[in-house]
Amino acid sequence: MQISTQATTIKDDERKQIYFQILSDQFCMGIISSIIDKPKTAVEIAKTTTIPISTVYRRLQFLQEHKMLKTSGGLNKDGKYFVYQSKLKTISTFFDGSDTWVSVTPNLNFTIN
Repeated sequence: MQISTQATTIKDDERKQIYFQILSDQFCMGIISSIIDKPKTAVEIAKTTTIPISTVYRRLQFLQEHKMLKTSGGLNKDGKYFVYQSKLKTISTFFDGSDTWVSVTPNLNFTIN
């Protein structure tokens, strides 16, 4: 399967609303920005963004439910852990006076399996 690096225009109104919700939520945007280039655990996200850990977990759940994250896990000396990376590289919106357009570019910088 080949993944395009080209932006995709979102046509489904329900899907557009999800992207609008993400763009309007400072915590979602902070989390996505934090994990575009490098995967991180929830604790690492909370530390680098200063978002409370409980909020990080809630937003990660929302982003996972809407397939915006790649998640991987493993075991270490401290137990089970998960790392998260954004599937999104860019989100663009445009309003032409009557219609709203949402364009999404996938993140191909995955460094987790």
